[in-house]
Amino acid sequence: MENQTQTLLKKVFGFEKFRPLQEEIINRTINGKDSFVLMPTGGGKSMCFQIPALVFDGITIVVSPLISLMKDQVQALKSNGIKADFFNSSISSQEENEVINKAINGDLQLLYLSPEKLISVRNTWLQQLNIKLVAIDEAHCVSMWGHDFRPEYTQLKVFRKTLPEVPFMALTATADKSARKDIEEQLGLTNSKLFISSFDRKNLSIEVRGQVPKKKKLQEIVNFIKRRKDESGIIYCLSRKNTEEVASYLKQEGHSVAFYHAGMNHEEREKTQTDFINDDTKIIVATIAFGMGIDKSNVRFVIHYNLPKNLEGYYQEIGRAGRDGLPSETMLYYNMRDFVLYSQFADEGANTAMQKEKLNRMLQFAEAKSCRRKILLSYFGEHLTENCGNCDVCENPPKDFEGTILSQKALSGIARMKEKDGITMLINVLRGSNNADIHAKQYFNLKTYGIGKDVSFFDWRDYIIQMANQGLIEIMYAESSALKITPIGWKVLKGEKTIRLTTPVSAEDKNKLQKPAKSTTIGETNHDLFAELKKIRYTIAKEEKMPAYIIFNDKSLKLMASELPTTENEFLAISGVGMNKMEKYGEEFMSIIRKFKNVARPRKIPTTQKTFNLFKEGLHPAEIAERRNLSITTIFSHLSQLFTEGKEIELEKYVTKQTVDQVRVLFNELGRKMELKPIYDKLNEQVSYSEIRLSIALIQKNE
Repeated sequence: MENQTQTLLKKVFGFEKFRPLQEEIINRTINGKDSFVLMPTGGGKSMCFQIPALVFDGITIVVSPLISLMKDQVQALKSNGIKADFFNSSISSQEENEVINKAINGDLQLLYLSPEKLISVRNTWLQQLNIKLVAIDEAHCVSMWGHDFRPEYTQLKVFRKTLPEVPFMALTATADKSARKDIEEQLGLTNSKLFISSFDRKNLSIEVRGQVPKKKKLQEIVNFIKRRKDESGIIYCLSRKNTEEVASYLKQEGHSVAFYHAGMNHEEREKTQTDFINDDTKIIVATIAFGMGIDKSNVRFVIHYNLPKNLEGYYQEIGRAGRDGLPSETMLYYNMRDFVLYSQFADEGANTAMQKEKLNRMLQFAEAKSCRRKILLSYFGEHLTENCGNCDVCENPPKDFEGTILSQKALSGIARMKEKDGITMLINVLRGSNNADIHAKQYFNLKTYGIGKDVSFFDWRDYIIQMANQGLIEIMYAESSALKITPIGWKVLKGEKTIRLTTPVSAEDKNKLQKPAKSTTIGETNHDLFAELKKIRYTIAKEEKMPAYIIFNDKSLKLMASELPTTENEFLAISGVGMNKMEKYGEEFMSIIRKFKNVARPRKIPTTQKTFNLFKEGLHPAEIAERRNLSITTIFSHLSQLFTEGKEIELEKYVTKQTVDQVRVLFNELGRKMELKPIYDKLNEQVSYSEIRLSIALIQKNE
């Protein structure tokens, strides 16, 4: 079975190896057992049910609430030669009948349904299908504790009871501990195993910017985008009005941008989303209504224009960047106004206490002075032992100092103001401001009036938030954000406890520290060739009416531009190139690469030589592949070539004598042509391309 799943992974999807946990989940599913898969956005959840669907002799039902994502995934599956379709409210009655007939006649391996459609047809034609697996995507939608509860999901338990012998798989990117148990119960999973993949998306950089005025924020975003010319990105806003304002501002600056929110009609939203997916629009400014159905792999940045409501939502939204594994950036802007507004929303909604607690955790993350990835991952139950080195705090660690006296000044001010006022009033008192409110309340008579005039308003605000984060004070949002001193705060005020604070980084200093765009280079990617490959991909995408990244993602194109494959075997060695895509698109892409090779200057150090240098250092082929960010198939191709050129390499270590003998027979039968696919097929796909290539090199050398 392991051989079969590995073969499917390479032959159909074009990948050398499974990501962590995928293989274990797949094997458990093939053995007929339930699973609960908790993996981050872009972590490879779909592969967990798509490969079993190809192994099973029957149909796999995939339940998803996201119509656009269904369409995307079905297109991607079809491009890999898989029989798949979807059944939801977006198709006509005639199309419905066509899908039903295909499903009943056994012409589908995967069928995607919305939960509403599944419930409505479960007692009709669905009963005629040979269902072998049910995958429930976005499973957090079934839980009241989740951040995106959908009542129709709660009816899936009834469907589960009608298929007691069929394995069910629940999949989600976001579920805290309280939601996980609820999801298992609500879906009726039996003896399921929980698989939690690492939530550490190392390729995403994290940056947070607080209290930036609107005008300055817009200019910063414009500068950020200018440095990332022609890259795709999403900007999330709190309100519909914000999305339109920000989009309009960026458009005036000459950027390819559109807005998206729930107030637009269905056709407008559909067109906006399609244009973005197809790379016709580079940047979308949207409310959080956008993105749930987006499987676009080349989103290079996600900006939050406002503070998100909770860490689950924030994590899922930033996870839409860099799904192809290449370096991508996330930027979060926030101010206290966002926080107060969300607090008011929480007061008016359901689960008020829980929503407020989640909001507080979000603010703590935004105000943090320690590694942000550590905080984010610990929220999902994962603990980093070292700082990440890829967030703004790690890249510019704050300097701390003895802050007891400074804190006592602020605490004294709060106490003398009878704990009735908020941050702004406290700072005005400490700085000795001469405004009407201070005169009205006679605060100019307080002993603390003016004792902090040597500290700027910006710095005082930062120190007070640090004091709140360290538990010295509480911000009582229900009492007009009045500051209250906690028991720890009273100890500091009385001199019974000391405190350390960190030096604030000003907005100006942060600007100086702003980083250039992250490089997404792989190996020796040639940017001119990469641009040409993107052009041909775009042309094919237009002809076939599908998103460009479904043909090949950016990572695959960058590998092509680095490795310059010009034969079928070399092209198949590129990650993301399966047999169906090689046969369909290979020649068009390779012809461009050949033309480029004919006019390009020779490289200073050939790629095979770089592999040989590492091999001579004693590195194993797998280690060389990891060091060079290339596939193991490519490395074995290099070693075969080097061996043929007379370099000292013991290829016999990596292929058995039995395999060499099998290959020799077929190689001779096929007229000794250097074609691997016919041999691969005749060996029933049980011997890898690498082993065939190594065998042929040994056969030719030893004659």
